[in-house]
This record gives sequence, structure tokens and C-alpha cells, in this order.
Amino acid sequence: MAKLVIQGGNRLQGEVRISGAKNSALPIIVAAALAVEGECVLDNIPKNNDVGTICLILRSLGVDVWFDEDDKLHVVGATLREHQAPYDLVRKMRASFYTAGLLLARLGRAEVPLPGGCAIGSRPVDFHIRGFSQMGADIAIEHGFMKAKCRKLTGTNYYINRSSVGTTMNMMMAASLAEGTTILENCAKEPEVVDLAIFLNGMGAQIRGAGTDVIRVDGVEKLHGIEYSIIPDRIEAGTFMFAAAITGGDVLIKDIVIEHLRSPISKIEEAGVTVEKGATEIRVIAPEKLQSIDVETAPYPGFPTDLQQPLVACMSVADGTSVIRENIFDRFRYVDELRRMGADIKVERETAIIRGVPQLTGAPVEVTDLRAGAALVIAALKAAGTTEVYGVDDIDRGYERFEDKLRGLGASVQRVETHEGIDAFAQIRS
Repeated sequence: MAKLVIQGGNRLQGEVRISGAKNSALPIIVAAALAVEGECVLDNIPKNNDVGTICLILRSLGVDVWFDEDDKLHVVGATLREHQAPYDLVRKMRASFYTAGLLLARLGRAEVPLPGGCAIGSRPVDFHIRGFSQMGADIAIEHGFMKAKCRKLTGTNYYINRSSVGTTMNMMMAASLAEGTTILENCAKEPEVVDLAIFLNGMGAQIRGAGTDVIRVDGVEKLHGIEYSIIPDRIEAGTFMFAAAITGGDVLIKDIVIEHLRSPISKIEEAGVTVEKGATEIRVIAPEKLQSIDVETAPYPGFPTDLQQPLVACMSVADGTSVIRENIFDRFRYVDELRRMGADIKVERETAIIRGVPQLTGAPVEVTDLRAGAALVIAALKAAGTTEVYGVDDIDRGYERFEDKLRGLGASVQRVETHEGIDAFAQIRS
């Protein structure tokens, strides 16, 4: 357990390098264990707590997983032998349910606890379970576990409700080793889905259509290990965009894919921020006062739900009234914490109405989920006085060296440990 102590008022300046995408790393690390020949060597893997957790889950299933001296992650799937994922690790994050597709595809048997994760409303794994069932798995929910068995998964046609990213990825992994052809409809189009498809194809899978509504997967008998570097984290990049914007900063954000950030860039420019674009970087130059804007979250290529909270933090000090509509998840539980800092925000069901105030003030605040934590840090960078952000473990789940990168831009941020925790990466390296 830890807290961040932030002295607000510093203008962010300088350059920051973006880490690999957490939401690509987690499914790709699991998918690497589908290989029965060779090893997968993964580069640009972010060192955040979710990555540490998924690696420990794979270790518990018998997979050899370790970081080398160059911080590349090695995954040897041939040693996979256990079919039951540990509750104490799975409960920490929803992405752990990717192990269900892995285990059914490789072992024909899976016992996986129903997962936990951020408190951002109901996100059932029913879509995953229904898909596995349609592929021939016999499934029961008992004592908080999904228990599934099959001789071998078989291809099917499956319509994915709500274009779920997690379901799209899990079904792609499972279908890669299934008998026959699987057609997935209403698929998520996020860059992370495309990244996973490219990775699986490199391992020998036959996947077509990733990034469109319909994905076709022709099952193969086996997959092999490869070397692969994952895409940059568009959510981390957007977070630093908004951190620069709220502080009136001038920040060069490096190692990004600009195409993945079209919607956030468009909206931040609408708020009065200048964005100079290069091949793999952007320079964010913000005015002293932001302009209010209206935004609706939407599946990619729309405005990302994971950047809604950082945007609300920015709009809390913008000139005028902003209306932010959240169409994906229930993600306004953190608003009370921003109000502690003086924000004027009214929430009506899925809509937040934000009247910009002249100044936020430092206060003790509690992180309610990963992206809300980033929003509270962003607000604290602008607030007068000292803000103590409690529950930083949630932030650590999705950001690598977050406070270090902020300090490198001139922010006054100090981490204070309040309780000794488990260092997952120390275990992975051992």
C-alpha cells in the first residue's frame, strides 16, 4: 500500500517516453503460452502490477515465465500442466480470465475463478462463457469458479454482444487451436485486438479481419514461439496529454502510434491545446486556461472510456461548462473525490456536467479504480497546495513508473509507502 503526495502548481515541461500497452501485453503474454514449440520472447512489456500478476498466474499453471537482463519477457508454454487458476491472483483483475481460453485450447479443461478488477460497474464474463459453450465446452459455474471441459474446441459462428474487447481476444485465442473455422461477428476494433492477431499469426495462427466487424479464425494444430514487440500504450499517452494540458505545459510525448490517438488529440485541440505531430511523437503545448468541450465515449475509433476520467479532471478547471457522456462503463464513482478538491461536477445517470472552477485545492483523496487514480493525480498537479492520493496500488496496475515520469517533467510527486506489499517482479526474475 502506498500514497502519492503531490504539490500542485508546477507546469509540466520536457519529454516522456510511453511504455508498452498494458491492454496488449496481458492477452499477448497469455497467448504466448499457446505455443508448444519454442519460446516467445516479448519486448516492450510494461512493468506494471497487472503484468506481474498475469505472469504469476501463468507460473502457477506450470508455464515458465521470466524477465531477462534486457527486460524482455520469456514465455515457454510447453510446460503448461495445471488447469486450475488460483483465486487469490485471478480476483485482482479481469484480464486473468484470458487464461480460460488458453486452458481450454491447450488442455481441454479449465477451472478459473470469476475475476475481479476495477470497480467500474457490472462487466460480466457471460459473453466469454457463452462463446466457449458454443465452441463445444461443457461449462458449469460452481462456488465462484467457471469449470469447463471439452474433448477439443470446435469452430463456430459467434456474435459478440457489445463488441466486447475481452471476449473478442479470448475467442481469438481459443479459436486459434480449435477444429475448423470460427467466425466472430460484431468484434471489437481496438488496436490491442489487432496487435494480438498479428502476434498469433506470427506464431502460426490463421486469423483474418482483425480491426473490422468480422474476424475469421481457421484453427491450426499447433503454434510456435516467436519474438515480438507490442504496441505503445495509447491510454498512457493520452494520460500525459491531459496532464500537460491541465498544467499549461509543453511536453513532447515519444514512442506512440498517432493513429491510435486521433480522437483524444482532436478533443484536446478543441479545448485550445496545440498538438504538433511527428512520425512517432507529439508535442503538446497548452494555454493557461482550457476551453470547455463536450465528449461521448465510444468503442474505438471513438473517444476511449479509459480516458474519460483524466478528461473530466481537465474540464474541472476549464472555462465554461462541459458535458461528458459515458457510454461504455459506470465510471463516475470517483467524482466525489474531485469534489473534495473543489470541482463542480453534477452526475445525472451516465452524464457528467462539469462547470469549470478557477482553482482546485489540495485534499486527501482515495483512488476508486485505475483510471480514476490517474485523474486524481492529474487534478492534483493543478491544485493549490498539497494533495495526498491514497490507494496508489490501483494506479500501479496500469502505469509503469508513473510518478518517476511525472517528476521527470517537473512535477512535485513523492511516493510514501504505508504498508509493505508483494513485489511480483522480484518473483518473476528469481
